[in-house]
Amino acid sequence: MQSKKYDFREHRACGVRVRIAPSPTGAIHVGLARSALYNYLFARRHGGKFILRIEDTDVERSTQESADAIIKGLAWLGITFDEGPYYQSQRLDIYRKYAEELILKGHAYRCYCTPERLEEERKKAEAEKRAWKYDRHCLNLTAEERKSLESSGIKPSIRLQVPEGSTAFNDLIHGEVTRDHKDVEDFVILRSNGVAMYNFAVVVDDHEMRISHVLRAVEHISNTTKQVLLYNAFGWSLPEFAHLPLILGEDKKKLSKRHGAMSLEEFRSQGYLADAMVNFLALLGWSPGQDRELISREELVNLFSIERINTSNAIFDMQKLSWMNGEYLRKLEPRKLFSEFSEWLVSRSITLSADPTLVAKALPLLAERSRTLAEIYDGLQPYISETLSYDEDGLKKHFRKDPEAVHKRLTLYREKLAALPEFTKEAAEETLRLLCEELAVKPGELIHPVRLAVTGRTVGPPLFDCLDLLGRERVLARLAKLPE
Repeated sequence: MQSKKYDFREHRACGVRVRIAPSPTGAIHVGLARSALYNYLFARRHGGKFILRIEDTDVERSTQESADAIIKGLAWLGITFDEGPYYQSQRLDIYRKYAEELILKGHAYRCYCTPERLEEERKKAEAEKRAWKYDRHCLNLTAEERKSLESSGIKPSIRLQVPEGSTAFNDLIHGEVTRDHKDVEDFVILRSNGVAMYNFAVVVDDHEMRISHVLRAVEHISNTTKQVLLYNAFGWSLPEFAHLPLILGEDKKKLSKRHGAMSLEEFRSQGYLADAMVNFLALLGWSPGQDRELISREELVNLFSIERINTSNAIFDMQKLSWMNGEYLRKLEPRKLFSEFSEWLVSRSITLSADPTLVAKALPLLAERSRTLAEIYDGLQPYISETLSYDEDGLKKHFRKDPEAVHKRLTLYREKLAALPEFTKEAAEETLRLLCEELAVKPGELIHPVRLAVTGRTVGPPLFDCLDLLGRERVLARLAKLPE
């Protein structure tokens, strides 16, 4: 796809510029989707720019397929980016240039320590029961020593020289965060193969792309000290930081599939609507300060603020998402519902041979009792399939207790339906109620067996709407072939 680029040579005030910077190592998940949404809403709220950057320097794990899935997932949610996608793998020369700049400034140095030496030092520290951090073995090497090591084939990494003292930064959600440097080693910023480490690449990119606010998951708050050290070493201004709360399962443990958390593609596959997903994600850690749950995209843009983001962890409630999706389904105009359902069928490679008019008529009725498009599709089956499978519990309850009486009532009802001059749901209902009076039975004693006989189900849309959908011919055929 055509990337939308920014002229990094411009050094004027750029206003709000935010980014989402995923690693393309898997499907887009709930946490990433929420971070993207918050950045998007913040940018739109303040008339700023939202940038997509793909952090693909982990060559072994990164794939273009995953990058494409991220872009596709954001597009499904309606989260559009103004610039990008930028790929870190295409910016390696930029990182090398800035790493050399830090060496020239005296804030970084080349490290020739082999993995074997570092592992040996770690084991020694472990044996002595002390915390290990890099011992600055290469900090004061002479030019001759460095030349000798390079002549022997050793390619150096580059480390930042961490000064004494402590680093503090202000987090817009958590307040001031301070970390003593005694806990921070001289960390590698450029690997020996010339590939930038995460913290270094992030700082260079955020500076070059004029990022004004960094909204990201709270897991990254521990990285921020290192990033602030890099900003200070370069003499660059800091962006504003805001670290978003964790998303946990209902048991307060890390979110996983057992809590119902899936990739965006899986949610889409199960028939969740993008609008409902956006609404749900927005409330995972943020609230509008109003006693309401259903909020449109336009309202989210107008209401969103960092000040309303919680410090406490968010709970992923699958039941709430399903409820919310059902509410959104029922809010759809019939034509829009048909469009959403049709697009979902295409995404699942499902082909319906049913009459589109019948499907369009059935969808609003089925949506009343459904939470997802997948549930609507399941509920549609009795109306588009020629064969029925009967609910076993329903058979036990409504047929097998007194099969002779049930069959007699259904046969009589079939005969009366066949004799109707015009088959409408109103006529079908009136006929059933008159028959119940004639037989001196409650309407439920006929309604439930009829529903089971013509749909195979014990629940669904109102019975007479079901009969209307099926039409006289199929209703009579199914009442003539009663389950045992």
